[in-house]
Amino acid sequence: MENDRKICVLGVAGGSASGKTTIIKKLQEYFGEDIAVISHDNYYKAHDDMPFEERCKLNYDHPASFESEKMAADVRKLLKGQPIDMPTYDYCNHNRAKETIRIAPKTVIIMEGILVLENRELRDLMDIKIYVDTDADERLIRRIKRDMIERARSIESIIAQYSNTVKPMHEEFVEPSKRYADIIIPRGGENVPGVDMLITYLNKKLGA
Repeated sequence: MENDRKICVLGVAGGSASGKTTIIKKLQEYFGEDIAVISHDNYYKAHDDMPFEERCKLNYDHPASFESEKMAADVRKLLKGQPIDMPTYDYCNHNRAKETIRIAPKTVIIMEGILVLENRELRDLMDIKIYVDTDADERLIRRIKRDMIERARSIESIIAQYSNTVKPMHEEFVEPSKRYADIIIPRGGENVPGVDMLITYLNKKLGA
C-alpha cells in the first residue's frame, strides 16, 4: 500500500569535499527525525572477485563505479513507504562491506553524492536538485584532511588519486552536472543565507 504522506526528495551534488555533508547536517538539525539520507558512496559496486591490489587501481570517481540503479530502486521503495537495507562500503578494503543500514521512510529523502545529478534515473526521482559549488583548492585541502583522518590514507595516495581520477572526473562529469541544479550554493555549508533559503524552500514544498 502506497504511503500518502507528502514526501520531498532532495538531491545534493558537488565536488569531493565541497561541503555537502555540512549542508545535510544543518538540514538534519532543523528537520530532525524527518530526514533520511541516502549516500551514493554506499552504492559503490562490490568487487569480491577482485584482489585488493586490483581494487586499489579502480577509478572510484567514474559513474560506472556506482550501482546507481540499486540506489534508485531503494529510493522508490522509500517513496512507497517501504524500509530499505542500504549497503555500506569499506574504504580501507575498497569493497562493499557485509553490513547494511536499515533506513525507514521519511518526509524528506536526501540523495547525496558527487554524481547524483549526473545520473538521469536518480535525477528523475528528485523534487529539488542542489549543487554545492566550492573552490577546487579548498576542496583538495578538505579532502586531504578527511582522508588522512577518517580513511587512514597517506597524503601521497590522496594526492595521486586526486591527480589521476578525482580532478579529471570532476571536470568531465561532476562540474557539467551543475546545469541540472535548481539551486546552486556557493562555498558549501559556510553559506548560511544559502542554507536558510533551502530550508525555507523545503518547508514550502512540504506545506509547512
